[in-house]
Amino acid sequence: MRLLLDTHVWLWSLLDPARLRAEVVRLLDSVENEKWLSPISVWETLVLAGRGKLALEPDPESWTRVQLQRAPVRQIHLDHEIAIQSRRLRVSHQDPADRFIAATARVHELTLVTADARLLERPDGYSVLRAA
Repeated sequence: MRLLLDTHVWLWSLLDPARLRAEVVRLLDSVENEKWLSPISVWETLVLAGRGKLALEPDPESWTRVQLQRAPVRQIHLDHEIAIQSRRLRVSHQDPADRFIAATARVHELTLVTADARLLERPDGYSVLRAA
């Protein structure tokens, strides 16, 4: 299975795996599944830390670099088609990070692992897996 982790799912898997459904933990632990992470999730993590919503030690950038080296996630590159599809999605909100992540799942035919009800309610051309 090719899984695209939403930002909160990536963070929960590292900081608080108990928040994830047991099935999701099993899928993330399986070496048979590909785990992908958008650079938008890295950016969103740093934004959240900068706003004081996450405490990442010794500092947000160092923590993020260490986690990216330790955790086996593949980097997916942003491209023009993802940008175009992010505006074509029929989702109920305008959060640019969510739109880019959902468009990435759509363009690259990945299963988006998320707990975001707005992305789960009406997937628009992408597969979803409920994380929590």
